[in-house]
Amino acid sequence: MESTDETTENVDIKITITRATNMHGKKAGNVLSFLRMDLNGGMLGESEKRTVDPVAEYIEYDFTCTFPCCNEVLSLSDIPHKPVIVTLTEVVPEKKKVEAKSIVLGQAVIDLLPLLQGECSFSSTVVLHATHAAPEKGSTPAPITKHPTLDVCVSASAPLLTEEQLSTSNLMKVSLETAYSLPDTFNQSFGPTAPQYICTAVMEVPCTAEKDQLLLFSEGQLKAGGHREDNGRQRKRAHHAHLAPGNHFLPGPFFHTQPIDQEDGELTSLEDREFRNEAETLLNRVSWDTEMPCFLDAEGVTRLRQKITESRFWPLEIMKSTIANEKSGATSKLQADEDPHIPCHGVAFIDMGRLLYPGVTHIRGAYTIQPYSSTLLLNKTRRNISLLKEQLKPGASKDRSGTATCSAKTNTGKAKDTKGHVKGTGNQSISSVTDLNGSDPIPPDRKAYMDFRTYIIIEITLTNPLIPKTSSEELARRVKALIPPRPLSSGGPNKAERAVLNFHKQVGNVVKHILEQYEELFGTRLKLPNDCNQELMMAQLMGALNVSGRYFAFKEQIKPTVVKFVRDKMQQTDTFTEQQDLHEFVSKLYVDLVDEMHVALNKIYSNGMEDDSPDEIHLSTSHLKHFAREAQLIGDYHVAVQYYQELVVRHPRDPSHKFEWGNLYMQTGDYMKAKMCFHDAVAVQQSHQPSLMMCGVLAAMFNDFEQAETFLERATSIEPPSLVAWTLLGLVQDSQNKSILAERAFLEAKSLLKAKEASNQTHKAEESDVDEENEKQKGQEEEKTIPPTSHSPNMKQSDTETGDTVHSDPKEKVISKSIYTETLEFLLHNYALEMAEHALSMELSSKGNHSFHLACVQLLRAEYCSAIATLREALLRVEPVADMWALDGHCHYLCGSFAEAQGSYERSLDFPEQPSDTHLVLLRLGSIYLQEEKVRYDIYTEFEQAKVTYLQACEKSPSCLTWLGLGISCYRLEELWIAEEALTEANHLNNQNAEVWAYLVLICLRRRLRTPHNQSRGGIGPKALPETSPVDGTRPTPWDPGRYHRGAPTTGHPAGAAGTERQLPSQLSPLSPHANSGREAGYTLNWTPANRRAHKQMTIRTQIHIQFKVFSSPAMHVFLGGMWEETGVPAENPGRHGKNMQTPHRQSRI
Repeated sequence: MESTDETTENVDIKITITRATNMHGKKAGNVLSFLRMDLNGGMLGESEKRTVDPVAEYIEYDFTCTFPCCNEVLSLSDIPHKPVIVTLTEVVPEKKKVEAKSIVLGQAVIDLLPLLQGECSFSSTVVLHATHAAPEKGSTPAPITKHPTLDVCVSASAPLLTEEQLSTSNLMKVSLETAYSLPDTFNQSFGPTAPQYICTAVMEVPCTAEKDQLLLFSEGQLKAGGHREDNGRQRKRAHHAHLAPGNHFLPGPFFHTQPIDQEDGELTSLEDREFRNEAETLLNRVSWDTEMPCFLDAEGVTRLRQKITESRFWPLEIMKSTIANEKSGATSKLQADEDPHIPCHGVAFIDMGRLLYPGVTHIRGAYTIQPYSSTLLLNKTRRNISLLKEQLKPGASKDRSGTATCSAKTNTGKAKDTKGHVKGTGNQSISSVTDLNGSDPIPPDRKAYMDFRTYIIIEITLTNPLIPKTSSEELARRVKALIPPRPLSSGGPNKAERAVLNFHKQVGNVVKHILEQYEELFGTRLKLPNDCNQELMMAQLMGALNVSGRYFAFKEQIKPTVVKFVRDKMQQTDTFTEQQDLHEFVSKLYVDLVDEMHVALNKIYSNGMEDDSPDEIHLSTSHLKHFAREAQLIGDYHVAVQYYQELVVRHPRDPSHKFEWGNLYMQTGDYMKAKMCFHDAVAVQQSHQPSLMMCGVLAAMFNDFEQAETFLERATSIEPPSLVAWTLLGLVQDSQNKSILAERAFLEAKSLLKAKEASNQTHKAEESDVDEENEKQKGQEEEKTIPPTSHSPNMKQSDTETGDTVHSDPKEKVISKSIYTETLEFLLHNYALEMAEHALSMELSSKGNHSFHLACVQLLRAEYCSAIATLREALLRVEPVADMWALDGHCHYLCGSFAEAQGSYERSLDFPEQPSDTHLVLLRLGSIYLQEEKVRYDIYTEFEQAKVTYLQACEKSPSCLTWLGLGISCYRLEELWIAEEALTEANHLNNQNAEVWAYLVLICLRRRLRTPHNQSRGGIGPKALPETSPVDGTRPTPWDPGRYHRGAPTTGHPAGAAGTERQLPSQLSPLSPHANSGREAGYTLNWTPANRRAHKQMTIRTQIHIQFKVFSSPAMHVFLGGMWEETGVPAENPGRHGKNMQTPHRQSRI
C-alpha cells in the first residue's frame, strides 16, 4: 500500500459542518455549545461556541477541519473502519464558580468510505446520539421529539484513487454473526452468580503485497435461547469502545436470513437441518453481529487470490474469557507464557475457494468449530502458528473492543498442502479431527466443541469479484470470431436454382416451337384418324424440324443452358483426366437433365389444373431422420450420409440435421468431418446448444482447452440453462487441474438437477391428484351401475401373502440420476468416448449405481465380454429395467450369441416401459427369429414370431427394413400375397435395396408371373410363360410395371383388394390394437405407380391438342434427349439407369 499512499500524500480531506438542527439543551433557554472532531484517537479541531435560538432550534456552526489523507494518523486501510467522531458539548455557566461546566449533549459519526469508492465530495446528515451522561440534579430535560442532526459536507482535493486503482482495488467486508450449539462451559455462564463471559474471534486477511490485516472480533455476548435471531437486525461497528450506544450500529446494512440450502458453508444437508433448526431456536448462543471492512489495493487483491489458490481454508480462531479478567488485565499471565493455554480455544475453517468462482462477490454459511490443534491447522491451512497466541504474547498490539491492525508479513511455517478437505457435518467432522490430530491430547474444554457440534455463521462480501464473469455478449463475440455466422440467403434464387430455371425456360421454348411445327403439319384436330401411324407422324415431325433448321437452332440455344447447369448446379468446373470419371459424370448429367425435363413438361401442361393422378411421393423430414438413424444404428453409414445430405439440402437453416450428421462421423471415428459438421451447425445458428457442446468436446479432445472453455461457457449462458453444458465445462476444467472452477461448474449443474427433480415431483403429484379424481368418479359410476358383490376374505389374505413373498427382498434402482449420468447419456449418444470415460470416472467416485453406464461405455469400446459381465453382476444387485436387458441383448448379439440375445430382447419387451431403442431391438430380434435353424415342425413357429415382431416394428416406426423383414417372414410362411404387400411397401421407402428386389423376384417366380426378374438381371427380354400354371392351374397375370409401387393394382388378389383403396390385409390387423398406426403416419397401400413416382409422366391437359396426349410424350423425350446425345451424352435408357427409378440424393458440401 505504500505506492497507493504515496499517490495520496498531497490529497487533503476537508470536513465542514454547516449547522445543527433540533437542538435541545440540558436546561431551558439559550444553549451555548461547540463541536469537537476526533479521528483515530486524535483531535482534529474544535469549533467556536455558538448559541441556539429555542424557537428556531438550529445552530449555524460553519465548522471546517482539513487534514492530509495519508499520514501517521490515517492511512487508506484505516478509512473503512475508523470514522470521524463529532462530539457536541454544551457549556453551562455556574453561578458560584468562575469556570463554566461542560456537558456532552450528543455524538455523531462521519464515515469516509465513499471517498474510497471514487467520490471526491459528498453531503450527508448524521444523527447526534445521546451519551450516558446523567442529567444535573434538579434539572428536567425537555422531551425530545426529534433527534438532533448535523449537516455535513466532505470533500477531497483530488480523488483518493485513480480510475485504474479503483478498478483493481477491492473492499472486503467480513461479518461475524452468531455461534450456536455451545458447550456446557458456555452455558454455565447463565445465572445470577455466574461470572460474565465474552468471546473473541480473530482472522487474518492480506491488505497489501507485504502486510496482513488482523481482524479481531471481541465482545461476543452470550444470549439465552428460546427464539430465533431477528431478521433485518443492524450490523455493529467493529470500533465502538468510545462511541455512544446509538453509534454502535451501521446506518445502512442489515442481516437477513437465508435458506439453509442456499448457504455456501457446511451443515446444509437434509439430516443437518433439523439439528440447526433446534440449535438456532432453543439453545443458547454467542452473538457478535459485527462487520469489519478491509481495503485491499491491487497487490493485496492479487495476493488474496494467490493465497486462496494455495489454501482455500482460512482459520477463524475463537476463545472465551471473563469480563472481569478483561478489565483487570488478568490475561497478563497468559501473555507471560511462551505457549499459553487459551481457554476454549477452537478454530473454524472458512472455505474461501468460492470467492474464486467467476462473478462471485458474496459467501455466507455455517462452519463447524473444531478443537484447536497445531497439526490440524497445518494440514488444513499450511500454517502452524496460532493468531490468538501471537496476540496474547507480550508486546502484541491489541484492542479488546475489536481492531483491524496491519502487520508485516512473516513466515507462518508454510508446509506442503495435503489438500485434505474435512466437511464439518456430524460424525464425519469428529473422525476427521481425530485422524488429523493423531495422538495430540485435546483439552476437555476444546473437545466439547466436537461433542456439541458447535458452529458459527460468517459472511464475506467483496465490492468486485476476484475473477470477473464473462458476459454472454462477450462469449457470443468470441464464438463468432471462431466460427463466423453464415449469412442469410437472399430472397431470390441462388446460382444453382437460376441454372435450373433457365433450363426449364429453354425446354418451354422448345416445346412451343415443336407444337407450332406440329400444327403446320397436322393441324389442330382433336382426334387422330383411325389409320394414323404414330411412328410415321413422329418421323415426319422430326424431318420437318431438320429441314426448317429449327432442330439445329434449338440445339445451339440449349447448349449454354446445359453448360451453366453443369457449372452452377453440379459444381463441375475441372477437366476430367480419367475416361471412367468422365463416363460416370455424363451418366449422372443425363439423369439430372431428364429429371428436370420432366419437371418442366409437367409445369407446362398442368395449366394450373389439378391432376387426377396421385401426387409424387415425398418423404417427410421425420421419415428421413428416422431412416438415417436406422442406417446409422445398423452400420450402413453410406446410406445414412445420403439421408443426412437430403435433410441438409431441404432445410439448410436447421442446425439439428448438421448436428446429427456430425454424430454419424463421431461414430465412425472421423473426428475432422464431425468437427466440420458441428462448426457448420454453429455457423447456421450461433446459439445451438448441442453443437456448441460438441464443439467444446472435440476441442478438448484435440487439447485446445481455451476454445473448449469458450464453446462450453457460451453453451452455459444460453437460456434455458443446460445441466450437461455445466457438467462438461467442469470436466474440461477438471482435466486442467482447475479444481475450484470445476467445482463451481458442478455446483451449478447440481442446482439445475435439483430444480429439475423438484419440477418432476410437482408434475407427478399433479398427475396423481388427477388420476385419483378420475378413479373416484369411475368408482362412483360403477357403484351406481354395478350391484355390490361379496368377496371372499381369504382372497385378500392370499394376495397379501403372495405380495410379501414377492417383495421380501427389494433391490435398489438400476440407474441413479446425477449430473454425471445425465452427461454420460449425452456423450454416449454422440459417441464421445474419451470425455464419457472422464465423466464415468467422476461417477464411479460418487455414491450410486453406475453399472448400466459402465456397460454402455464398454459396449461402445467393443468390449462385449466385459459389458456382459458388468450387466450380469448388476442384475444380481439392482432392479432391472427394459434398457438394461436390451443392452444385454445387444452385447450378446454382437458377440454372436443369438440364443442369449433372443432371451434378453424378449425380456426387455415384456416391461411396461419399452426400451429407449425399441426399433433396433425389434429389428435384431426379428433377424434372430429368421436365422433360427430348427427341425421342420418348429420353423414355422419361429417365422410366426418373426412376423409378429416385424409387424410390431412396422406399426411403431415403419421403414424399409421393417417391411422387408415382414415380407421375408410371410414369404417363409408361404403367405405370398402378404409378402408382396410388405415388399412393395419396402420398395417404396427405398428402391435401392437389392434384397427387396430379390424377394420380389422370388415371389414372381413362385407365382409363375412374367416378372421384373428379367429387368433386374440385366435387361434380358421377357420369356413366354405357359397359359396356365403347372402348380395351381390358374392363368398367370401379365407383368404390371407399377405393381410393386404405391397404388399399383394387383390382379388376382383376393376379393376386396382390387379397388383403388388397398388397406392392410385382414390377416395382419388382429395382431395389434394399433394396426392403423402405420396408415395414420402416412404409410398406406394406396400409392402411386412406378411410372408416376420417380418421374411423373407428362400428360397434355389442354382441350385443343387433346390428341397429342397419345404420342407427344415419347416424341418430346426422343427430341429433347437427342439434342444432348449429339453433344456427347450416351443414349441410355432412363428405365435401365439405376438411379432413374427415383430422384437421387442431392449432394451437399459440408
